[in-house]
Amino acid sequence: MSFTLKAQEMETVNNTVVQLFIATDQRDWDALDQLFAPEVELDYSSMSGSPAAKLSPQEIADSWKAILPGFEYTHHQLGNILTTVEGGYAHVFCYGTATHFLTDEAGNVWTVVGTYDFDLHKQAGAWKIIKMKFNFKYQDGNTGLPVKAMEKAK
Repeated sequence: MSFTLKAQEMETVNNTVVQLFIATDQRDWDALDQLFAPEVELDYSSMSGSPAAKLSPQEIADSWKAILPGFEYTHHQLGNILTTVEGGYAHVFCYGTATHFLTDEAGNVWTVVGTYDFDLHKQAGAWKIIKMKFNFKYQDGNTGLPVKAMEKAK
C-alpha cells in the first residue's frame, strides 16, 4: 500500500471514530448504528467496574438512550489520535473528554476524562467499530448528574 493510500485509509478510520462521538452528542442513533459492526465488544470496566460485554449496535444505543437524552447537552472532545492500519484491521488510541450539562443546584457540569482504544474492521468497504474500550482517568464536577439524567431520560 502506498503512503498516500495508507494516509487516506487512516483518515477514513479516524473519521469513523469521530463520527461516533458526533452522532452520540447529536443523539443520532441511526448514524451510530452504521458505525458499529453487528457485534461490538464494549468495555467501560475501568469506570463502571462491570466487565466488558459483546453487544449489538441496538443494545449499545439503548443503553446510551437511558442516560444521554437526560442531559441538556453532551460534548465529546477527542485528541492525540494515534492510528495504525494493517490490512482490513485498524486500531485507534485517543484522548477523550466528555462534558455533560444539566441544570442543577449542586452544579451543572459533570466531566469524565480518559483515553479510548478502538479496534475497527473493514467490512463491505466501510470501517466498522468492533471494539471500544474506555480507560478512565478521572471525573470532575457534579457526580450526581448521571442519576438525575437517567431519571429525566425515562
